[in-house]
Amino acid sequence: MKKIKAFLLTKSVGLYINFLSYVAPSKAFQLAYVFFSNPRSGKLQFENLPEILQKSNQVSHNLNEHHIQTYHWQGNETVILLMHGWESNSSRWEKLLPLLLKTGNTIIAVDSPAHGLSSGKEFNVPLYASFVELVIQKYQPKHIIGHSMGGITAIYHQHYYSNPGLEKMVLLGAPSDFSIILHNYLNLLSLNKRIKKAFYEYTKERFQINIDEFSGKDFLKTSKTKGIIFHDTEDTVVLFEEATKLASTWKSATLISTSGLGHSLHDDAVNQKIVAFLLEA
Repeated sequence: MKKIKAFLLTKSVGLYINFLSYVAPSKAFQLAYVFFSNPRSGKLQFENLPEILQKSNQVSHNLNEHHIQTYHWQGNETVILLMHGWESNSSRWEKLLPLLLKTGNTIIAVDSPAHGLSSGKEFNVPLYASFVELVIQKYQPKHIIGHSMGGITAIYHQHYYSNPGLEKMVLLGAPSDFSIILHNYLNLLSLNKRIKKAFYEYTKERFQINIDEFSGKDFLKTSKTKGIIFHDTEDTVVLFEEATKLASTWKSATLISTSGLGHSLHDDAVNQKIVAFLLEA
């Protein structure tokens, strides 16, 4: 019953936006963009932080009108940066963190825009990448681990900003093509071609990005960073095909498929392989 209600509500919202696109196109797009870019979950309260984050040193950074929340576990000079995905926060690394801490490395996790304790209501990859750029400039991580949208943001950041000190990158359930993400959203709400066109125009004007050219597999063509891509064959959020796209051009990376773990990829065996990869000479 809940699924039926959710389906009907989603389609009703889409129907309303489609109607608005004919009588008030600007308002229709604004509404469509809010649903697309404003996460419904993933925020944290400082007074009620998950235990794993309470054990960290919490450091906030300022970027224009935003504050960026980071969590530090101090170790040696080798820094590992953790980047979570959509409607999540830094506590998603709860199962991996104990293994990473045993390496003796310094671990830094960042809350993305509009998630965790970071500020804002809007999430998008360029903004997330600007958060990450500030953190990278300050702490110079040698390794990055990104889940889902954190993964594609790590790819985007390395392509547009370039971090020459980055030695290894781990992607978990990461998408390749932004056009697929947008296509899935438009289909979910059954939004019409007017709204699709508005997304393309808005993205081009605001970010100077052509959506059809926003492709992780293209960003990685010249990457010499060593990498490992984990993706579940039964992932219904980001299809396994996206991982094969990334692996097809990222020549210095290995694709490891799993089954039955879904999009989260929370698994002891996966975590152990991540740590083993990072510790390789």
